[in-house]
Amino acid sequence: MTGLAFSQSSNIMQRVEGEEMFVSDNLSVNEKNHLMIGQNDTVELAREFGTPLYVMDEDLIRKNCRIYKQAIDRYYDGKGLVLYANKAFCSLFTCRIAKEEGLGIDVVSGGELYTAIKADFPMEKVCFHGNNKTLDELELAIRYNVGHIVVDNVYELELLNEVAAKHDKKMKIMFRIKPGVEAHTHSFIKTGQIDSKFGVALENGEAFEIIKRAMSMSNVEVSGLHCHIGSQIFDIEPFCAAAEIMMNFIGDLKDKLELEINELNLGGGYGIMYTEKDDPIEYDKYIEHVSKVVKSVAQKREVKLPFIFMEPGRSIVASAGITLYTVGGVKDIKNVRKYISVDGGMTDNPRYVMYQSEYTAVIANNANAKPCEKVTIAGKCCESGDVLLKDVMMPEIKVGDVLAVLATGAYNYSMSSNYNRIARPAVVAVSQGAAKVVIKRETYEDLIRNDL
Repeated sequence: MTGLAFSQSSNIMQRVEGEEMFVSDNLSVNEKNHLMIGQNDTVELAREFGTPLYVMDEDLIRKNCRIYKQAIDRYYDGKGLVLYANKAFCSLFTCRIAKEEGLGIDVVSGGELYTAIKADFPMEKVCFHGNNKTLDELELAIRYNVGHIVVDNVYELELLNEVAAKHDKKMKIMFRIKPGVEAHTHSFIKTGQIDSKFGVALENGEAFEIIKRAMSMSNVEVSGLHCHIGSQIFDIEPFCAAAEIMMNFIGDLKDKLELEINELNLGGGYGIMYTEKDDPIEYDKYIEHVSKVVKSVAQKREVKLPFIFMEPGRSIVASAGITLYTVGGVKDIKNVRKYISVDGGMTDNPRYVMYQSEYTAVIANNANAKPCEKVTIAGKCCESGDVLLKDVMMPEIKVGDVLAVLATGAYNYSMSSNYNRIARPAVVAVSQGAAKVVIKRETYEDLIRNDL
């Protein structure tokens, strides 16, 4: 990795002698040879706030929000809305940023919706997803006038119609459609194919039938369609294919049911750089290419251009986040493996356990050190599979070093747990050289708060 510098804004690898390759252009090395995030020394952050520690670069989050907003405004002539996918990292902090940057948000549970409510987020710009929304969750969504509910199945459609009738309301709904597009990603995060727990399929006619059924109901209004083909995708073609399929389905609904679809949610799933092997595409390029397909099919099928929604999550927050750890034990099993243990692990980042996800790590207090040995970064949980990085080339790591794992802003805090009764780390946001706690570190008292 040494000898490369990376610019995410242009997605071009540039060889710069003597510089480390980082996965985001907000990372650098200062004169002390310490890793910097924005204008903040990560070693100083670890000293001030303790480890493990999530650090989020607020300035980069806002920059990414603006890239998406400007692109959707440009390529859809102002007739679109970016929804931040809250599941990537849901907090009052991120909800407030999305609100201030003019985005909507996508929520997938009552808890995420409640967070948006407490952040005073405009409910008309909220989309509520989920493949098994409970009665309580639907009640909450209806009570607070959520802008759109994305219906997943017939049971949910009937329940929603009943609950809306009880509240004397008519709810705008979209239907989650499986377009049958194969995405080149991990099998656990493919969602657009027919064999998926999400949504209704086109191939077997169930999508057509559920929409026809909804048209006869008095307390729902079919306003749009939704699709999402998967996550961490580096190709533009699957998104273009999904858009073409969805637009043709809109044409079919008009021809066969005389139903005009006013809104189309094309989901998210754009890939980001975790390691030097990843080759992401500029975010606005996805929007540009897909917009051409949408407009072309609309003209061909003689349907009006729908208002477009999209749901980036990972690509807004992942590269803006890092996690800092303190190195504890170093265990060298001769001719087998060298383990470097840190004070966190699968409780603050379960993605390796779930997906065998790869990351880039840097010794924060010796950032330009050259790799010299193969090691495995292990967590502190009582679990053999508690690994953060397996068999990676690293510089010599010593007890007490601060280790930074990069691009951990998405699906790390949001997937964290209290396994082994380990308290969740704090989240610190940095901006223009200042740092503030946006989520407090849990205490042992927090761990027993609900015990009786």
